[in-house]
Amino acid sequence: MGKSITYLILIAAIAISSGTACAEGKWETNAASEKAANMGLIWLANNQGKEGNWETQDLGLVSVGALAFLSAGNTPETGKYRENVRRALDYVLVNAKPSGMLNITGSRRDMYNHGLATFVLTQAYGMSNDKRLGRTLRKAVKLIVDVQCRDGGWDYVGARQARGHDLSLAVMQAKALRGSMDIGIHIPRETVALAIKSVQGYYRSKRGKADDLAARYGWRQEEAKYPGRFTYSGGNGTTAMAAAGAVCLQEFGKYDDYRIRRSMNGVLDDIKTKMKITPGRVPFDAYTMYYVAQALYQVGGKLWQDGYPLIRKALIDSQSRKGQGDTMGAESHGAWTAGRVGGKAGQMFGTAVAVFALNIPNRYLPILQQGKGIRGGRSTMRASNTLKGGKVSVAVKASEPQDASGQGAGGRKSPTRLAVKSGGAAKSDGYSKNRKALTE
Repeated sequence: MGKSITYLILIAAIAISSGTACAEGKWETNAASEKAANMGLIWLANNQGKEGNWETQDLGLVSVGALAFLSAGNTPETGKYRENVRRALDYVLVNAKPSGMLNITGSRRDMYNHGLATFVLTQAYGMSNDKRLGRTLRKAVKLIVDVQCRDGGWDYVGARQARGHDLSLAVMQAKALRGSMDIGIHIPRETVALAIKSVQGYYRSKRGKADDLAARYGWRQEEAKYPGRFTYSGGNGTTAMAAAGAVCLQEFGKYDDYRIRRSMNGVLDDIKTKMKITPGRVPFDAYTMYYVAQALYQVGGKLWQDGYPLIRKALIDSQSRKGQGDTMGAESHGAWTAGRVGGKAGQMFGTAVAVFALNIPNRYLPILQQGKGIRGGRSTMRASNTLKGGKVSVAVKASEPQDASGQGAGGRKSPTRLAVKSGGAAKSDGYSKNRKALTE
């Protein structure tokens, strides 16, 4: 049994390190979706500019541009678009502040830009050998921990306050923290515990007639008996926040929290009834699609199988193409607009999110290679780099992350970490001893 597990882990690591896509079939990806993603990458590459920032100073948006290339298997060192990845990451790295803050616009954009950029840097680090990323990441993650508000949330401004502002800020930091844990950066348990409590507080149930889901899944909480969803700040829920809340709890290892299933049922309904096709524009909008696609994938199972083909088709059908009736012009061929952000930056954001969503089934990104193991969602094993004395080694996780209690979701034991050298055998790397404390 032990040899079989080791062999499977090695196969997973080799597939990831070699850039082999692992979509499960045509229901996940097909020729049309691959063509659309490639057209989007061409547009992003042609419009990036010498500075690598697509004419925006928002480091979060620039990072999402890099994420699109990473999601297609490119790294700063390898792939057709390696130069594009490098230029985008360089722009973020050279503009990092001594404090670790990844924002050079107004302070009201601090934690949006910072959270997005930090998350993407964790993904780039997990796929590359760029030591600069590790140095920047340790400062960036420490800042997220330090400015967490006393109720567990985060504010727009990067400063510790009594209360976090809303769920949209929490999800940015949740993804950054999860990506950081995956590459070996220590996150204090109290940070995660407070964040989970804060995120759960944004969920609202719709009291009325109870359904049978609670009995089916064994949920015992009174609130679990009724439909509900995550909200922006406690009021009416949106599709974006319904998905974002599910993403948060998944990233923190709370896979069995009833709020995820309840909220995602509403997201699937919105995909079927509210997602409109507008030529040249991301369905819903880029911000919403960013979280909807991730949430479907993370939850996996029937939600992923039912929902993803619908958003994939919508993305393909809405892409700007010459001679197909959109009014954006030939220079926009292959792009999508974001719906919330205007100008070149808006086209970049929309196109990057669409490309990212279309590439999710290929599972190139480290964040897509670890989870509970629900078929159709994240795979159960992943390879990543760990920060060890300036050296990079590939590590494979054979279990889900620890939650705030120090156990995996559902009371499972702590993750197993194995080091894998290129072309070599797997062996224990003493992972827990090599995690870098944020204060180091």
